[in-house]
Amino acid sequence: MSLELTFAILLGALAIAVLANWRERRPRDIGRPPLVPLVAVQAIAIVVAILMLAHLVSLLTGQPIKGRGLP
Repeated sequence: MSLELTFAILLGALAIAVLANWRERRPRDIGRPPLVPLVAVQAIAIVVAILMLAHLVSLLTGQPIKGRGLP
């Protein structure tokens, strides 16, 4: 994945997380549940943003991020 695509996905995920946070904080009518669980959308967007940040670091440094698993 290229640097530009990683950065674009990172910005998109952050924008979705901010939008979901804003929509979740708006007052809603009593008795009308939301159609989309915005807390879940926000959580998924934050996870994607964290993964893209890790990938961005590995692209900029040139070394893959090693896990803590077995050698």
